[in-house]
Amino acid sequence: MKKGIHPENYRLVAFKDMSNEHVFITKSTVATKETITHEGVEYPVVKVEISNTSHPYYTGKMKLVDTAGRVDKFMNRYKDHFDKKKK
Repeated sequence: MKKGIHPENYRLVAFKDMSNEHVFITKSTVATKETITHEGVEYPVVKVEISNTSHPYYTGKMKLVDTAGRVDKFMNRYKDHFDKKKK
């Protein structure tokens, strides 16, 4: 590996999946302002909307994660199109 191109400030960081509250710990250089206590240890925390514990590819379950109503807007806009395809 080339010297001097990789960050040296790696530390343990908690990533929290907000859709199912799963927390996993890994090394990262990401800047955070919040902390979380996980199994009695305090870590900087990064909140994520989806992770391998909630993503349909990994879980095998189709689940729509919609925080801003975008799926509902889409379905309302193209409802007629989908209704025609069902017939």
